[in-house]
Amino acid sequence: MADTSIGTPEQLRDPNYTPALHKAIPLGIQHVMAMFIANVTPAIIVAGAAGFGFGSDSADFPQLLYMIQMSMLFAGIATLIQTIGVGPVGARLPIVQGTSFAFVPIMIPLVAGKGVDGLAALFTGVLIGGIFHGCLGFFIGRIRFALPPLVTGLVVTMIGLALVQVGIQYSAGGVPAIGTPEYGSLANWSAALIVIVVTLALKFFAPGMWSISSVLIGIAAGYVWAIVIGILPVGSIGASWTNAATFSLPDPFRFGFELSFAAILGFCLMAFVSAVETVGDVSGITKGGAGREATEEEITGATFADGIGTALAGAFGALPNTSFSQNVGLIAMTGVMSRHVVTVGGIFLIICGLMPKVGGIIRTIPIEVLGGAVVVMFGMVVASGISMLSDVKWDRRNMVIFAISISLGLGLQLEPGALGKLPDTAQILLTSGLLPAAGLAIVLNLVLPQPLSDVSTDEISGGLSGQGTPAE
Repeated sequence: MADTSIGTPEQLRDPNYTPALHKAIPLGIQHVMAMFIANVTPAIIVAGAAGFGFGSDSADFPQLLYMIQMSMLFAGIATLIQTIGVGPVGARLPIVQGTSFAFVPIMIPLVAGKGVDGLAALFTGVLIGGIFHGCLGFFIGRIRFALPPLVTGLVVTMIGLALVQVGIQYSAGGVPAIGTPEYGSLANWSAALIVIVVTLALKFFAPGMWSISSVLIGIAAGYVWAIVIGILPVGSIGASWTNAATFSLPDPFRFGFELSFAAILGFCLMAFVSAVETVGDVSGITKGGAGREATEEEITGATFADGIGTALAGAFGALPNTSFSQNVGLIAMTGVMSRHVVTVGGIFLIICGLMPKVGGIIRTIPIEVLGGAVVVMFGMVVASGISMLSDVKWDRRNMVIFAISISLGLGLQLEPGALGKLPDTAQILLTSGLLPAAGLAIVLNLVLPQPLSDVSTDEISGGLSGQGTPAE
């Protein structure tokens, strides 16, 4: 329910309304708290896949710190592009931008085991993919037909399924610990479970700000528990704080520039999915906050901003940006449609991104604690995909499209060795699981004829299982 102490009902539905500063600041920080951990987690996952050392004395420590810092800085910059706007760029709506989980299954194969050397091609791909993404704004309305709920729901579900393994590995002690006596220990799992239990308790039983910030508070509880049981030495916290600079500016092309066909193609293909996700978020904001449909200018401006924000991020060593759906729900919950409230949140993110010491503290979060958080977040991604799929009419045609697409995509992701004889580029793109599943679903949806309307799901299920239908 909207809080009328912030403004009149008409003002609360107006994106251009500016609440009093003493109310706008906490509302803006609330938006940041709702997305903060999800925003920096992809950078940590990609660094882990690349094989970075996570200790404060590691040679990779400055690089990891920089990636976390850039995640905050360019999420804030991209958010301001959306809320303030520059010409046709930006929806001028309360859209919070952040690092996208959707691209993680594409990025992991690109950097796997390559260390810092794998990042040049990755960030060049982000840059070029962002430019391509921005160009989609010119005709985003004309490609939406190719991405109905069957396709988008499948893609979102696949994103979650492709990442749940990461959450379990982190909860058990992290990939570097696999095979060691500590991996999967009760101590490791206790830290992850503390996060999960506290997060769920606050989400469902706590009011207002406590519920909205449940993941962040759950991580804080797990962090304290990790110190108590000795997983996180107190000395390492001080070392991370000491070794991080107080203030630092972004460094263009810090990791170099390298053209990789696999990276460029992967990011360009995923741009379609990200663009449609943003269209959905814009529509959700205008419906939930203002009770109206999004205009063509808002959808186009949001897509332009998505792409430009991602391109800027890639040029400075940050990962792709997209609109954050959890903040769409927050607008519907608070009833505050003001884009200037989100601008305050964007400024707060920029300040954090310019202070590496903030990233230094984030880096000290034990991998087991982060694992508990990402188990919840990736599970919610799967649940969101299933929710989208609930809008699908499950006739024979759609069941076959879904079955083949998810079987092939998930199967290749689980067994990458099956494509060991293909060229490296094909292996990187196909073993992500996401691209083959999305590509196959889009093609099949466009080419397969519509089925007879009298074919029921029960007949299909019986035929596929070989048991027949009740009528037989």
